[in-house]
Amino acid sequence: MRIANDIIRFCVIVIGLGLIFAWLGVYNTGRLPFYQSFIFWTSTMAVGAGTSVFIAPIVWGPRFEHIAAIFKIGVAAAIISVPVTLTLMIFFSVDPWSPSKYLVQYTYVLVISLIVTTAAFVKDTLEAKSDAPEQTGDPVSTFMERLPMKFRTADLHAISSEDHYLRVHTSLGEELILMRLADAVRELAGADGLQVHRSWWIAKAGITDEKKVDGRSLLILPSGTEVPVSRSYKAKAKEAGLIR
Repeated sequence: MRIANDIIRFCVIVIGLGLIFAWLGVYNTGRLPFYQSFIFWTSTMAVGAGTSVFIAPIVWGPRFEHIAAIFKIGVAAAIISVPVTLTLMIFFSVDPWSPSKYLVQYTYVLVISLIVTTAAFVKDTLEAKSDAPEQTGDPVSTFMERLPMKFRTADLHAISSEDHYLRVHTSLGEELILMRLADAVRELAGADGLQVHRSWWIAKAGITDEKKVDGRSLLILPSGTEVPVSRSYKAKAKEAGLIR
């Protein structure tokens, strides 16, 4: 169901942007019959959106969570603009290609990519705020309200990051939710747990054992899942009593 929803969302965005740009006649496509302009812009948007599917999880992933959003928007837009510019030149270029000609086209595309990427970021941010449950005295209970009903009375063991999603490990099993790890960690700031890796947050109550592998600590969940403790979080984990 999650994959189907993602595909539907992708198609809606691509078709919607294709209709808008065709209607506006961007890049002088207004001289073309509307259906041709729509096919061109839908294809172009599909290239851009398809590239973002691969780029966004990296740029917005936990590895770069401490970098300001404005820089990540710029990087994402710059990368997405490369294949989109190539698509434009394939459709419209009749003269021989040159680096200067590509650079001019790339600059125009980059401006549009920055606008679209910024709009997508603002949209996701507003959706995350609107989906956030009301705050209560217990941050874990508040967080668990995001899960389906059957998980809300479960014990929270850990959270792991998977692209735009989080895998929530509980006493009743696992569930995926659409959320960034950085946002979850902020929401669970008052909980009895700790981020131990760029992709993992773990509750103290979810630790059943610790083992060492090549000098690195692994925390064991009741399910048997092994949670790595990275070097950057090792000192805090030791101070919190999670590792020896």
